[in-house]
Amino acid sequence: MKFRLQLFEFEDLPWFPKVIRAGMMDYLRFTISLLRIYQPIVPLLREALVRTGQPHLLELCAGAGGGTEGVWRSLRAAGLPDVRVTLSDLYPQPAAWQLLHERTQGGISFAPAPVDATAVPTGLVGFRTVFSAFHHFPSAAAEAMLADAVRQNAGIGVFEGAGKHWYELLLAWLVLPVVQLLTTPFIRPFSLSRLFFTYIIPLIPLCTIWDGTVSLLRMYPPAQLLALARRADPEGQFQWQAGKVRNPLTRSEVTYLIGWPRVTEQTPAAARPRRGYLAT
Repeated sequence: MKFRLQLFEFEDLPWFPKVIRAGMMDYLRFTISLLRIYQPIVPLLREALVRTGQPHLLELCAGAGGGTEGVWRSLRAAGLPDVRVTLSDLYPQPAAWQLLHERTQGGISFAPAPVDATAVPTGLVGFRTVFSAFHHFPSAAAEAMLADAVRQNAGIGVFEGAGKHWYELLLAWLVLPVVQLLTTPFIRPFSLSRLFFTYIIPLIPLCTIWDGTVSLLRMYPPAQLLALARRADPEGQFQWQAGKVRNPLTRSEVTYLIGWPRVTEQTPAAARPRRGYLAT
């Protein structure tokens, strides 16, 4: 699918019940982590962190933090033992984030206040990542997010856990709802409301099916991602690349855009990578 439709998703609506949004986010976190959806992008992130000398990931639009722990552990195993992650979102999920914080002994922390990904507070530093969320932003807001990273000289990686294929719509309609019904009792932290709105009044699975379908239709393919990056960075201050990588376990694809500041003779010394700051 090369086209893009800007339809609405329930989880984007300010009035959408928090308990339903949290249930959807918990399911996505569980599934993404279980299937290790984002493992194929670990080499891309490792290269970006080494090139920028940045030991810290700032995850924007983190939702419930799906896949973050697996990526963090893989980066540590790949020779970056000091890497840390800060989770942030416009709609913070502190209950889910606290679980990750405890399991990683503080390797993953979080910003408890709402964070606008298009205007990140200067006090929140790190190489920015966006997992499974960039499609939520219409082109003007998506461009603003990238422009804010360029303006603050912060590298950024955008990752979507799909390749934008028609068969992925069938998975969203026929397979993933069954997986959701089978796995919900095993999702932690345990929640009676999640069980109620999954099995008694099934708002969580119904809204997940709708949002999953719309997510695929709203995704930016690689060519559009690069076009957004060029508009956000008209002076070419960043090095950008976009494409798709395949997960060998699930055969699914991850669509990505990643960029980091170019180092030139005019780059201020304070903004240059600190060589040796990360183990390579």
